[in-house]
Amino acid sequence: MNARLRMAALVVMVGLCLVGMNAIPLAAQGTGTGTSGTGATAPCQYKMPEYNAEQAAAAEKNPTAQLKLLDDFMAKYPTSCLLNYVYPIYYQNYYAQKNFPKVIEYADKQLALGDRLNPTEKYQAYSARMLAYNNITNPDAGQAKAEYQSALDGVKAVDALPKPEGLPDDRFQTEKQKAIYGFLMTAGSGAMTAKMYPEAIQVYKQVLAANQDDFLADYNLGRAYAGMTPPSPLDSLWYYARAATSKNANAQQASSVKTYIPKAIANYQGNTVCDPLTQQETNELLQLASSAADRPATYKLFSAAELSAAQGSMTIASVVTDLKAGGDKSKLTWTAACGLEFPDVPGKVLGVDAPAEGDTITLKLAFVTNDAEFDAAQTPDMEVKMAAPIEPAAGASQQDKEKYQHSKEAFDLTKKIEKDNFIRFTGTLETYDPDPAFMLHWDKAKVNEEDLPKPGKKAPAKKPGAKKP
Repeated sequence: MNARLRMAALVVMVGLCLVGMNAIPLAAQGTGTGTSGTGATAPCQYKMPEYNAEQAAAAEKNPTAQLKLLDDFMAKYPTSCLLNYVYPIYYQNYYAQKNFPKVIEYADKQLALGDRLNPTEKYQAYSARMLAYNNITNPDAGQAKAEYQSALDGVKAVDALPKPEGLPDDRFQTEKQKAIYGFLMTAGSGAMTAKMYPEAIQVYKQVLAANQDDFLADYNLGRAYAGMTPPSPLDSLWYYARAATSKNANAQQASSVKTYIPKAIANYQGNTVCDPLTQQETNELLQLASSAADRPATYKLFSAAELSAAQGSMTIASVVTDLKAGGDKSKLTWTAACGLEFPDVPGKVLGVDAPAEGDTITLKLAFVTNDAEFDAAQTPDMEVKMAAPIEPAAGASQQDKEKYQHSKEAFDLTKKIEKDNFIRFTGTLETYDPDPAFMLHWDKAKVNEEDLPKPGKKAPAKKPGAKKP
């Protein structure tokens, strides 16, 4: 997503709004004397040849010939009081030729005149510089840092503009806000390119203070928080979610950010493999962020370090206990356990759904850890799914063929498991339903071969024994 390219077009639009309204003659009027800038300094003193040279340069239509006339003028009159009008001819010429570094050079020379410039001249120079910067491909850090400061100064220049005679107040304020928006977004872009992330955050929050629903500001805040040292991942996620739910985001922008958010959440949590949980966390974040500009202190996600610590002492028995208890501990345990594979999970068989021609078996089990639990279990709290092995393609190795045959025999024997048998299985914990209808949902499961019925024999109804897993 190239936000800079969009900003280039945007800034051209807003930058020209006020330039046209406040245009002043590029050449000094009169002969011999005149005023320049705000009029606070001494009157502009120039000779007739000096004036004529400036007028000739302003009137020349050929870019190359005009530059030669301007260079000749500068060679003869390097300290002329007409530089207020000469420098804009330079940067307009270079802008037409798409020589954007030169536009910036002469806009800076214009701005260096300081108090000799009136408010409109300052605004025009800052606008020209901004337009040029936004058309530079891959600006370097030095260019970006300079434009960050220049754009902020441009905001002050907008504030100082006098209202043109006859322009309604409301329209004038609207146009000024457009120009300020352009300068602020360019300042933010410059800060991002220069990796000045705290400064970028401050600028984009100024934008949001005026308009809480701005896709670009929210999106770039997400980038800025991610780029800080150290990063602030929760704030980054929050503003990405704000961008994804922004009313002025188009369908492609919203979709792109929404696709990225679950990847960023998974990365923050140590690249967990529980897609349903990650999507649930994503949906909750999008809902919360759509109604609040700033991340509330109460919003958090468990980090990779927290989840790793929880997994260190985790067993399937502790998972079941924590999930049934509810509360914050339950949330941490589930986030850490979801998507993990657990070995030799013990259970009492209470139902077997194994169609004769089907390629999926679903077992209804009760989690049990001792004889007393086994005897008492009457209601399933685990749904365990296992899929038939996939036959290898033609030309597969003999080893792969033998492995498939072994797995198929085990799958077929699983269909013969009977109610009230005790089995152990290895599977991936996918989702769970909390109390009062507690249920663990497992996938990609395989029954321990020691617990499978023997060919031609009925499986014994073993019990788990007293030892907990």
